[in-house]
Amino acid sequence: MHSPIAPEATAEGRHLHRRVSEILTDFGSSSVTAPWLMCDRHPEEQVAFRFVREDLSEEVMTYGQLKARSERAAHVLAAQGVGVGDRVASLMGKGPDLPALILGIWRLGAVYVPLFTAFAASTVADRVSAADVRVIVTDPSQAPKVADLDCTIMMANLTDENQTDAPTSGFIPFVNGDLSFSGPTPVEGPQTALVHMFTSGTTGKPKAVVHPLAYVAGWQSYLELGLAPADTFWCGADPGWAYGLYTSLVAPMTAGIPSIVCCGAFNPEASWRVLATFGVTDFAAAPTVYRAMRAADPDVELPHLRRLSSAGEPLTPDVGEWTRDRLDIDVHDHFGQTELGMPAGFAHHPDLRLNPVPSAMGTAFPGWELTALKLGSDAIADAGEVGRLAVRVDASPFFTFTGYGVDRDFRGSRFTDDGSYYLTGDLVSVDAQGIIHFSSRDDDVILMAGYRIGPFDVESVLVKHPAVGEAAVVASPDEVRGEVIHAFVVPTDPTLLDGVLAAQEMTAALQTWVKQNYGAHAYPRRITFVDSLPKTPSGKVQRAVLRGMVSAKEQDKK
Repeated sequence: MHSPIAPEATAEGRHLHRRVSEILTDFGSSSVTAPWLMCDRHPEEQVAFRFVREDLSEEVMTYGQLKARSERAAHVLAAQGVGVGDRVASLMGKGPDLPALILGIWRLGAVYVPLFTAFAASTVADRVSAADVRVIVTDPSQAPKVADLDCTIMMANLTDENQTDAPTSGFIPFVNGDLSFSGPTPVEGPQTALVHMFTSGTTGKPKAVVHPLAYVAGWQSYLELGLAPADTFWCGADPGWAYGLYTSLVAPMTAGIPSIVCCGAFNPEASWRVLATFGVTDFAAAPTVYRAMRAADPDVELPHLRRLSSAGEPLTPDVGEWTRDRLDIDVHDHFGQTELGMPAGFAHHPDLRLNPVPSAMGTAFPGWELTALKLGSDAIADAGEVGRLAVRVDASPFFTFTGYGVDRDFRGSRFTDDGSYYLTGDLVSVDAQGIIHFSSRDDDVILMAGYRIGPFDVESVLVKHPAVGEAAVVASPDEVRGEVIHAFVVPTDPTLLDGVLAAQEMTAALQTWVKQNYGAHAYPRRITFVDSLPKTPSGKVQRAVLRGMVSAKEQDKK
């Protein structure tokens, strides 16, 4: 697949090439820092964020206010000894404190560790330990999850109303007073470590991905060229994950594009009200959000809405059919990964715009070159032939991934032997126009409601339940969420399941167990109890057999 910024490009292509070059130049300086790129270079009076609360009241934050607030946050963290390379995590809801905290972390040369608020305490503890987190900043509602961790814990947003509900022993108030950190950022350059987060995990524990500052360049380009927002932009994804963190917070700060941030938990009815009340022109969310909004449609008019975007999981054709019928707007699907950023999709920029094709992933965005490699070799697959989706490293200037772990040097099986291509783990075909058509995944990750969930984590929690002897989970298709977790469980005592009621009670008990011990977002919606799991002679679970059983069950329903 030819790069969209090749030298022989059209006049429009040359314009896009210049913009990509400008972004790369901004990020390429040896003296560049995150605070300068994302805040300090913008006019102080320019709007950075519009925070919308559940009652639809609004708090506007300018870059001048963000700068002052982040400098105060940096002072508070510095007083706790936070310095270059230290890991600082947040476990807190969306609101004005979050981007100020993140930027304050980066002013000290420290590294940000995002934690998803739906995680259970044990999942939070695993990630805090794996990242060697020094300080956690949390909300009162999340504080019980971190109360016993061996690191400094700071409490933000502590008010008279919620103070009695939060544990106070061992917590340090995160108070933004009048004192500020105003010194220079102590580390500079595009390879400065910025974010320490984790993949979903498929055959083992989630792997650490440390993003350098240069990684953000691809997200800025994606925002400007892939999303191309005009007047009022809102990304509904949660910033506890890469898609939401970079699309709703980091890329807008870098590009100087105001971003709406809704402070409450996702609510489909409230989402309609936000779109209507604030005249949103550009909306981005996971397919599950659109399905939930479809089910809660209040039949309001949205005359300002112009562009819809989707990412996080494959976009099923029914979503696009509904938005065309209801809103007369196509949803443009985009493809990304924690390791990559957002390298492909159906762009909104007028010089890149293609009509979306159902079940397709779009084309490579400027600054990326993607292709399909044959299944049996590293040769490029023929047009229309199913192969392995790969990023050509030397032709993709936004590509920054070198490996997993703190030192970014564990490559695993992500690259071809010669290092020329990064393998995404997806099976696709590429047509003559360069449009990538999704076929399947060549790993076992489950894409549910925009979250990438590795089966290993859920299985590990299930088998800790005393009633579970063995467990394996796979994806099962779902009309609302795209995919859901389907667990196959071998009970320690089959007699516990005598009767339909007993099986229902066991199912509910295991679902609650996973919610409490892993995450409320990742419990198995469906559980099948079996005598044994299908395995290879070497003892590995045959997930393909389980997926076949799921497919058979779906056929029986029709």
